[in-house]
Amino acid sequence: MSSRKKKGRYERITGQLKELLTKTSDPVCRMSTINAVLHHKMDNFFWTGFYLLKDDQLLVGPYQGPVACQVLAKNQGVCWAAVNSGKTVIVPDVEKFPGHIACDSRSKSEIAIPLKKPDGTIIGVLDIDSKEYANFSEEDGVYLENIISLVYTEL
Repeated sequence: MSSRKKKGRYERITGQLKELLTKTSDPVCRMSTINAVLHHKMDNFFWTGFYLLKDDQLLVGPYQGPVACQVLAKNQGVCWAAVNSGKTVIVPDVEKFPGHIACDSRSKSEIAIPLKKPDGTIIGVLDIDSKEYANFSEEDGVYLENIISLVYTEL
C-alpha cells in the first residue's frame, strides 16, 4: 500500500474510532473495538491484538485473528522488547529477530507498540503480525501509537 493511501486509511480509522469509543471509557471495550477496526480495515493485518501485563507476565488480551499464545515467555520476543524499551518495535522479518516467539508460523513481520496509561505506566502492548515481509514502517508506528492512546483518552 502506498504511503499516501496508508495515511488516508489511518486518518479515516482514527476518526471512526473517535466516534465509536465515546460509548464507554472501559479500556477492554476500547481495545476490542480498536482491534476489530484495525484488523478489518488495514491490508495484511493477520493478527491484531493486545498483550497485557499481569503479575509480571504478558497475557493475551482482546484480539482478532488465529488462536494466540496465551502467555509470552518473559523477556523474549517482539512484545517484551517493546515493553522493556518503552518504544515501538518494528520487525521486517520475524525469523531474524533474536528470541522471536512464533505463535503462528505464517507471521512474517510484526510491530509492537507499548500501551501506556495516562501517567506513562506501560500496561501492555498492541501487537500486529503480517503474512508479508516488511509490512510495517515508522509511519505505521506513529499512527498506531496515536490510535492506542485512545484507550485512555477522554472523548
